[in-house]
Amino acid sequence: MSLTNSITSSDFSLDSPGPVARRLAIGWLTLALSSLVIGGIFTILIVLSRTPWVQDFIPWVDFFHIALVVHVDMTVLVWFLSFAGVFWSINSSEKSPALAGLAQILCFSGTIVIALSPFFGAGDPLMNNYVPVLQHPMFFVGLGLFGLGFSVLVLHGLMFSRPVGRFISSTGAQKFGLYTALIIAFISIFSLLASWYGMPEFAQGQTFFELLFWGSGHTIQFIHVQLMLVAWMWLATCSSSRLRLNPRLVLVLFALGLLPALLTPLIYVVYEVGSAAHLLSFTSLMQFGGGLAVLPLALMVVIALIKSGRAHEDVRAERNALVFSIILFGVGGIIGFMIQGSNVTVPAHYHGSIVAVTLAYMGVTYHLLPVLGFKKPTGKMVSRQPIIYGVGQLMHVFGLAWSGGYGVQRKTAGSDQGLEGIQQIAGMGIMGLGGLIAIIGGVLFLVIVIKAMWPQKVAI
Repeated sequence: MSLTNSITSSDFSLDSPGPVARRLAIGWLTLALSSLVIGGIFTILIVLSRTPWVQDFIPWVDFFHIALVVHVDMTVLVWFLSFAGVFWSINSSEKSPALAGLAQILCFSGTIVIALSPFFGAGDPLMNNYVPVLQHPMFFVGLGLFGLGFSVLVLHGLMFSRPVGRFISSTGAQKFGLYTALIIAFISIFSLLASWYGMPEFAQGQTFFELLFWGSGHTIQFIHVQLMLVAWMWLATCSSSRLRLNPRLVLVLFALGLLPALLTPLIYVVYEVGSAAHLLSFTSLMQFGGGLAVLPLALMVVIALIKSGRAHEDVRAERNALVFSIILFGVGGIIGFMIQGSNVTVPAHYHGSIVAVTLAYMGVTYHLLPVLGFKKPTGKMVSRQPIIYGVGQLMHVFGLAWSGGYGVQRKTAGSDQGLEGIQQIAGMGIMGLGGLIAIIGGVLFLVIVIKAMWPQKVAI
């Protein structure tokens, strides 16, 4: 390695996976896409049940809450953690494939059980934050299987990830970012167990699950941020942007992203689970620590995008996904500082943030398909898909933030929303229209990717 390359680099790609790692990555990608399909089925009804005028023809308020539980668990929990499995599998060695395969089997099984549970009587939804639940044994079995599978995935990643390397290269910095996400994942598992062990006696029903997932739910957000940053630099590289960065600086930024999560055990030592200080500490940790590495890295990526000019058509989808990911994360972060009370400004904030991660993963998927042995999606519709999805989500987020400013409450549907003023109706109308546009963009993504992954007919 030359001295120049050790100081700055523009290639932040990950190493190509070996045969075993490639099979594992395909499995995790399949699970991630399946979770979007399942969640998307419920998304349509959720959006319609909150859209003015249309909501009058959908009087299923109870079904709205059941659908919302499945939607959130599939499109947030399963989708994001399964795609984390894609990243960690790509960066894994060829060792202990049985352990990695066990993680995948458990997560697949858990996802199937969760998806089927509403059709076997699972109801009585609790809309607690991070992991809403249906109070039914079948649902809890599915959630437990998925959680156990994720724990095995993290254990395998911690033991069998590819080494960063003796000399810090751009790829090595990316590997370090992936490993920090694994450390955070391990801390999030500890947080879940610590919350369960320290659960106060008064906690029952929704309060119990709110406290159970509060610490781990906040900690998991740091995983998403670290992996999003890995995706941003990878997408900048593959979309022909010269990302001139010192790999050591990138390593320091990833370390900054890890630092807040390392404080998580201290919160459990100092404050009792369920105390006001315990709850506020996690909120403050995410509010002030979640963007430590994001802002400087985002600025560097944006500068690289501006300097590189128009991307080649073959990588325009990756570029568009990257651009809208950065925009939405910024918008979501700004809205986060505008939250006052429990209204729809809260989902506006987290929709902006989590959709930013989703767009980054969409771009990575387009780039990964040929690496994993599938056809490379090309064409104008492929490059437009991130734009359609991104614009729809921006409208969705703007409508929610606007309505939240006029007091529309979160986690309500139909007449319970109390849409009385023109401002409230207009805001939720924009939310509904943006949501439908985003659904179109999401369906396009699934169609494009599934078509590329579908077995090709061989002429005889």
